[in-house]
This record gives sequence, C-alpha cells and structure tokens, in this order.
Amino acid sequence: MMKQMMELSKLNENHKLLADLAGSWSTSVKMMEPGKEPSISKGNVTSKSIMNGRYVIGDHSGSMKMPGADGKMKDFTFKGMSIDGYDNVKQKFTSSWMDNLGTGIMTMEGTYDPATKTFTYTGEMEMPPGMKTPVRAVVKITDKNHHTFEWYETRGGQEMKTLEINYTRQK
Repeated sequence: MMKQMMELSKLNENHKLLADLAGSWSTSVKMMEPGKEPSISKGNVTSKSIMNGRYVIGDHSGSMKMPGADGKMKDFTFKGMSIDGYDNVKQKFTSSWMDNLGTGIMTMEGTYDPATKTFTYTGEMEMPPGMKTPVRAVVKITDKNHHTFEWYETRGGQEMKTLEINYTRQK
C-alpha cells in the first residue's frame, strides 16, 4: 500500500501543464447576459505553484459595476481565489473557486485535450439555495503568454456562455 501511495504522489506532465500557468496576468473580463450589453472590466491574477508543483493557487482581483442597495450601479472591488491541480488517483484535473460574492467553495473536475491545448472542467453551482446549476469552464491556451477562460451555465435546459476572461502575461 505504501509503495502505491508513493507512486500516486509523483508529479507528472499534467502537473507541469498547470505550473506553466503560474505568473502575473492582466485580465480583460466580459460578463454576458441574454438581451443585455456585455459588461467589460479589467483585473489582475497572480498565480504560483505550491507544494512542490502539485497545485497552482491564483489570487484574482478586479473592479466591476454591481447594483448597490439602492439599485444603482456602483464600483465593486472583486476578489477571488482558485486552486488547480491534477489528481493522480482520479486521473482528472481539479479546480476550486471562492470569492467575495459568496461564502461557498465550488469544485470542478476536468480533462485536458493536447490537440487543442484546452482544459474542460464541469461542476455545478448553487445560487440560490436548493437550485443547482450545471456549469462548464473551458481554458484555452493560446501560447505561453495568453490564454482564455470561458464560463458556461445551463439555464432552462440551454447552455449559455456568461463569462469570458482573456489573460495576458505581465512582463
């Protein structure tokens, strides 16, 4: 059993794929809702490899417009944190997310397609309580300095893209 545990704890090429995303990034964020103009904002992400390359932790920040208590749009400082890894036991990529818009921690599992350099994660979010929404996240690696994150939600049986983030590595 100990030999198997030691073997399963070894890093592999999947961990290297995630480690390549470490660094400082500028983001351009587009939030979409059917029938409305997209909301555009900017942000930053600092990602670093932790635990000898087993995981990548990301510190996300930005500013966006959100409705205040009076219903009027106001500037809102956004903070989020991600932790991504590759689980050798499940043979899947894993991703967790938390932010200052809620109190839960969302988890997803996914795969990587080397032909398209694309990670695809699936999971579900629960907002409001008791109403679980299937979600899908797609991370497309353009090159070592650029990648795109797309977020899809299933609403009324239809999947729709509600978020797109373009990442550019800071020099």
